[in-house]
Amino acid sequence: MEFDDLLKRFSAAAVAGDADALAELFTRDGTYDDYFFGPSTGHEAIKKMLAHFADGGCDFRWEFFAPALSGNTGYASYRFSFTSKRPEARGARVTFDGIGRFDLEGGRIKRYSEVFDRGMALAQQEFEPERVRKIALKYAAALKARPEWAQHAS
Repeated sequence: MEFDDLLKRFSAAAVAGDADALAELFTRDGTYDDYFFGPSTGHEAIKKMLAHFADGGCDFRWEFFAPALSGNTGYASYRFSFTSKRPEARGARVTFDGIGRFDLEGGRIKRYSEVFDRGMALAQQEFEPERVRKIALKYAAALKARPEWAQHAS
């Protein structure tokens, strides 16, 4: 499967809430590392993670662009948006951009990870400043705990 086609199928499955179609794009032991929910490994875990999308929002839109593929690693910029279901957000349209990384194996996704401005996404949903701070510090601590970050964490 071509990388452009994979991106289209990935975003279409995610915005439609089609957990089976999304999981099938991954290897059996593949990981979807969502920047809100954390890593989910294996088809069943990926399906459960995608169900959480609908808990917090609706009318999802996901547009990948400027894809780049080198060997078994692909990157693509994206625009993502949804309407928040969080009561405090009062139906706000949440928008942000990011970059997805696709580690591929045998034409399937071995690991998907992403980066985007998590704080901007949370602020648009009226998360309280102290809660945004706590979430940011939790993710910072997890990053610093990873072995590859040892020389940066002290």
